[in-house]
Amino acid sequence: MNRFMVFAVIALVFAAQASMANDKAKLMARGQQVYTEYCKTCHQANGQGLGAVYPPLAKSDYLKNTPMPQIIKEIVNGKSGKIKVNGKEYNGVMAPLPKKYTDEDIASVVTYVYNSFGNSGPIVTVADVKKHKKK
Repeated sequence: MNRFMVFAVIALVFAAQASMANDKAKLMARGQQVYTEYCKTCHQANGQGLGAVYPPLAKSDYLKNTPMPQIIKEIVNGKSGKIKVNGKEYNGVMAPLPKKYTDEDIASVVTYVYNSFGNSGPIVTVADVKKHKKK
C-alpha cells in the first residue's frame, strides 16, 4: 500500500509539472501574438526598443526589479514619465493596452515578455491580472 501511495504522489507531481509546462507554452504562444500585434511597433521584434524613445524589454533590469503588480498596471493603464532601464533614462509615454484584449491576453503578453528576450520571469495568471489591473 505504501508503495502505491508513493507512486501516486510521484505521478501527481509529474502530471502537475506537465500541466504547468503546457499552460506556459499556451500563454507564451498567445503572448507572442499579442506582442506582435501591439507591442512590437515600439519595443521592436527583438525587444531592443527604439533608440532613446522606447526602452528595451530585452534583458531588462526594469522588468526584473519592478513588482509584477506594477508591470500589470502599466501595461493595462499605460505609463508616462521618467523611468530608467538598463542604466539609461527614458521619458516618454506608453499607451494603454487596447480594451479589446482580455485578461487572458494580458496574462499571456506579460508572461511572454517576462520569459523572452533574455529575461527569465514568472508565469502570470488571469487571477494575477484581475487582482492587479485596477488603477
